[in-house]
Amino acid sequence: MKILVSADMEGATGVTWPADVLPGTPQWERCRALFTSDVNAAALGFYDGGADEVLVNEAHWSMRNLLLERMDERVQMLTGKHKSLSMVEGIQHGDVDGVAFVGYHTGAGTEGVLAHTYLANSVTGVWLNGVRASEGLLNAHVAAEYGVPVVLVTGDDLTCEDATGYAPLARKVAVKDHVSRYAAVCRTPTRTATDIRAAAAEAIALAVRHTPVTGGSFTVELEFDAEHLAAAATVVPGVAPSGERRVAYTSGTMYEGIRTFKAVTTIVSAAVEEQYG
Repeated sequence: MKILVSADMEGATGVTWPADVLPGTPQWERCRALFTSDVNAAALGFYDGGADEVLVNEAHWSMRNLLLERMDERVQMLTGKHKSLSMVEGIQHGDVDGVAFVGYHTGAGTEGVLAHTYLANSVTGVWLNGVRASEGLLNAHVAAEYGVPVVLVTGDDLTCEDATGYAPLARKVAVKDHVSRYAAVCRTPTRTATDIRAAAAEAIALAVRHTPVTGGSFTVELEFDAEHLAAAATVVPGVAPSGERRVAYTSGTMYEGIRTFKAVTTIVSAAVEEQYG
């Protein structure tokens, strides 16, 4: 039994504003420990439930945030950038039975603590086949293509609500309650570690591989806060204007879809000017 933990930081215990998640700031140094506590609690819970392996894939910013030395000795951690499937790297090898989204958040243009989709700003909305999409929804579709169920989701209360749409059976743990994009009512790390560990131990029962979902067509539409960013995105083959400040593309698989999405956001982030966006 092998579990993949996709670990993002905006939805971690105690995290509420940009400095908490921006590498190099004093607040980020402090919040790294809180983030690590959440991820380690999930791993411990999966081991409690009978998992043989837990692979943690760092999925935030530099993808070098977790404190390996504070993780359970049985855990393996995939650290660093430039991975084929980015946030769910490792799911494509056919040996993962379930995936957990730990420290996740809501999508761009919606309410939620530090809500965004891939880019902190610039992207104001993402839709997958007409449905507004968070990173969780996008990654869940990638996982489904490999027959892997989402078994656990942690983040703020609105992230847990969002997850009911793409992983209705998954165990959910709210580590904080949304007040605004930069404010939340937070539980203590002692409490959230207990809650996450218990939920992960239960979630292991859901880690049953299913028939891979194939044969779909995935249309992704992105909206930006400036027209020149939409124009920059069309450099990617297959990406075309779809409206004011919008582009869209269609992929035959979510493997292709998420890789194109990563290419678009990478190019767009390079087109953002410091003061004017």
